[in-house]
Amino acid sequence: MEDGRETAAMREQARKDRQIDRWCHTIDDTPALENTDSDIGLCGWILVLFSILLTLLTLPLSIWMCIKIVKEYERAIIFRLGRILRGGAKGPGLFFILPCTDSFINVDMRTITFDIPPQEVLTKDSVTVSVDGVVYYRVQNATLAVANITNADAATRLLAQTTLRNVLGTKNLSEILSDREEIAHSMQSSLDDATDDWGIKVERVEIKDVKLPLQLQRAMAAEAEASREARAKVIAAEGEMNASRALKEASLVIAESPSALQLRYLQTLNTIAAEKNSTIIFPLPIDMMQSFLKH
Repeated sequence: MEDGRETAAMREQARKDRQIDRWCHTIDDTPALENTDSDIGLCGWILVLFSILLTLLTLPLSIWMCIKIVKEYERAIIFRLGRILRGGAKGPGLFFILPCTDSFINVDMRTITFDIPPQEVLTKDSVTVSVDGVVYYRVQNATLAVANITNADAATRLLAQTTLRNVLGTKNLSEILSDREEIAHSMQSSLDDATDDWGIKVERVEIKDVKLPLQLQRAMAAEAEASREARAKVIAAEGEMNASRALKEASLVIAESPSALQLRYLQTLNTIAAEKNSTIIFPLPIDMMQSFLKH
């Protein structure tokens, strides 16, 4: 267990180091993103000035095309002549664009939930199981989610399915049934590492259901029933052994005092009489027959 904890701690530390390296790399690339206006060239500046002039000439009608609103949970990535505008994502609130040269993409920053479809997985001990799950993620960096990948949502869904297969393929059936939290944590770490370059943060992964083949369910049920029957037989045998020991001790006590046997006879008669039986059997003391046996 200690080795497993140390390995998990090492993986977590390595993941944090990779995140720090990516953040440093992102910080180094930030000036390049902020200076995109200076890279549009002379023709680009001419088009921008022409768009500004056209906007001023068509006031106040053009103001409705220039003003855009971004909601509290959204961010807008503005492209000017195909390049990301300086400052990165805009919002929430109002922002301005040039009608002819600018375009924008809205990115939802809320936590998104999706179900992993049931996956047929072959476990380490060659058992086929069907496993599904649920993933919670959110966009952490809107610029990376737009610039680094075509469809972040679809890519995350496909990656979750392949990660589920890869993680469960290294586990036995007993581990899948008992260590769901560990499997979910391992999947979350793998997905989080893979989606850092896309600006996505995987917050939580849960295993919903593990479906076993019908024949395997019957075999496991028969095994569990046989195990319970074996335990019941062992318990009954232990009870008989304890009862025989108690009877042996009781016989030794009665043998020391012959009058104790007569008292036991009277207790037995009292028990029989309490049940309103019409026939009462009175046991004959064995001591009375000893004299006849001697002759």
